[in-house]
Amino acid sequence: MIDFDFASLRRIGLNNTIVSQLHDAPEGTQLVRITEIHREWLTVHDGQHERRARALAALRGADLAVGDWVLSTTHAHDEHWLCALLPPATHIARRGSDGRHHSLVSNVDTALLVMGLDNDFNPRRLERYLAIVKTANVDPVVVLSKADIAEDAEQRMELLRQRLPANIPLLAVNTLSEEAAVQLSPWLGEGQTLVLLGSSGAGKSSLTNTLTQAQQQTGGVRHGDSRGRHTTTARSLHQCVSGACIIDTPGLRSWQPDADETSIAASFEDIDALAAQCQFRDCRHASEPGCAVRGVVDADRLRNYHKLIREARRSEQTALERIAEVAKWKVIQRAAREKRR
Repeated sequence: MIDFDFASLRRIGLNNTIVSQLHDAPEGTQLVRITEIHREWLTVHDGQHERRARALAALRGADLAVGDWVLSTTHAHDEHWLCALLPPATHIARRGSDGRHHSLVSNVDTALLVMGLDNDFNPRRLERYLAIVKTANVDPVVVLSKADIAEDAEQRMELLRQRLPANIPLLAVNTLSEEAAVQLSPWLGEGQTLVLLGSSGAGKSSLTNTLTQAQQQTGGVRHGDSRGRHTTTARSLHQCVSGACIIDTPGLRSWQPDADETSIAASFEDIDALAAQCQFRDCRHASEPGCAVRGVVDADRLRNYHKLIREARRSEQTALERIAEVAKWKVIQRAAREKRR
């Protein structure tokens, strides 16, 4: 096994799961963590210093993400090259509108789902974020920002308490106040890695600056809809004074979970638990008699659940299956029009 300084690497998130993979690491390599990814090069951290590195040809096809642990070698002229990727303990990804897989971050313990209590407030989008992180086996914490300026903060908090499962932590914070670090302290222990997910202008970079010394650039939001400008353009990992580290991410408008129908259903654990009491095993919680879900779960949450399930089904279909489904619905719609006539 290669030599490494556990104490220093612990400050950037090293844990025993990663250490257990180092038994076959080649001599002369060094364990580092990816903190930033650019087109031509990457930034890695060895527990003491950050440096630029490039990926060897064997790794260029790998799906590298910020948070990955990799092995590096040093060549002539002090050039650093990444030669091997350690399998991540957790990996958060999304699907693009083209159906392709897009990596976000790896080796994360907790996802802070940041949503503003201003016009950024959107429970459906928050449930989409929850589905993404839960299907990746990452623990979510909902962070409602701008609690100091929102006029109806308590009403919106109560709406989420009634809508979301009780086991999901729900915090209202002022991202510019040191009190935010106190509220989040249970998740900021040494060796922990957190990721901030949310839309532009929600306060992710402001919260990063409060919890670290990153000095991330921040910007205002539009007065009409509270949408933010993309001041953060790349994912980046930063260290906290507490010993944890945080990955800041750009705001994304489109978030489709990279998961199948079964995983999406399991991420809505309240619906999944109630479904076991339905009269029919294949109940879709639409109009079937004896449904234990309808009337108990918030109606809009149930509609959002159905929407995510439909998206998951479409993403698993082949091109020919999609064409066949479109043709089927055209026939159904044509028959409906004829009946109305």
